[in-house]
Amino acid sequence: MAEGNIDEKIEYELRGKTLKVYLYILRQGKPAGVREVQRGLGLSSPSVAFHHIEKLTRLGIIEQDSLGNYVLNKRVDPGILQAFVNVGKFSLPRVGFYAVFFTTVAAAYLVADSSFLDLYAVVGTVGGAAAFWFEAVRLWRRKPF
Repeated sequence: MAEGNIDEKIEYELRGKTLKVYLYILRQGKPAGVREVQRGLGLSSPSVAFHHIEKLTRLGIIEQDSLGNYVLNKRVDPGILQAFVNVGKFSLPRVGFYAVFFTTVAAAYLVADSSFLDLYAVVGTVGGAAAFWFEAVRLWRRKPF
């Protein structure tokens, strides 16, 4: 199977609860058992957790270790996660960094040059910051994890 087809299949399969199981195992940073995944994600039964773990195993994303626990075999970057950046154990919207930058520029401009403010500069920086904050909050609310 061509590399592009494999990536497309992973992108298609890695949704909903399967994506949540992937993210749970990714964030654990250590082997996780079926019951641990079930309890950690609040799934209705171990068989539901096992179904999604099996799906990830078939895709080659996770594998079973010698103790029967599951570990990450391959990191993937599904489309929905491309809008986020991992900082430690946190996933933050990428546009949040632009929001912070524009907010800092706007604040610095307003403080440093308060005697003569250019309307276009104020609207540009404050408007840009507001737009990026809006998008960052919108993405955060729709996050899949």
